[in-house]
Amino acid sequence: MSEEYEVPSPHEHHVEHQAEHGVALSQQIAIFTAILATLGAIVSYLGGHTQNEALYYKNEAVYFRSLASDQWAYYQAKGIKEALAESELAAATDPKRIDQIKDNLKRYADEKADSTQKAKDFEAKSEEANHHAEHSLHPHEKLAMAMTLIQIAISAASITALTRKRWLFGLAAVAAAGGILLWILAFVLV
Repeated sequence: MSEEYEVPSPHEHHVEHQAEHGVALSQQIAIFTAILATLGAIVSYLGGHTQNEALYYKNEAVYFRSLASDQWAYYQAKGIKEALAESELAAATDPKRIDQIKDNLKRYADEKADSTQKAKDFEAKSEEANHHAEHSLHPHEKLAMAMTLIQIAISAASITALTRKRWLFGLAAVAAAGGILLWILAFVLV
């Protein structure tokens, strides 16, 4: 028999109909998944950036804290020298030596005051850097949740492609919308 007179069976008609509609759904899923993968890459990049920025400021805070610690150690060293000089002053009898010790005591007191000011300045810089680190890290949690929802959306879309269950595609869309909303909120509610 020739094909031009062939009448397709109901089963063949159903298979062709499913193939046509399945291709449309598959194309939608593919485009949806590609868009989500792109958005996920951006969210992941931004999440990593917030972590790196927080680490930078945290390192800066530690650096300034160590400089402050060095200044306090210098202060203590000058305090020890000052105490030794005071003991020496009490035992000294030579007026020339007494004047020299008094000059040293004045210098030690000035150096301690200078060291105290430097230590306090470094501590303030350390606190400021800690504040910047905390502020930089605030969006990270929302970005991590956004990335998780985007991954759930991609998974649900993939399962939709396999099962042809449209409600899963709806779930994927809701998860994607939640992920995008959290992404936006991560920077709006900083």
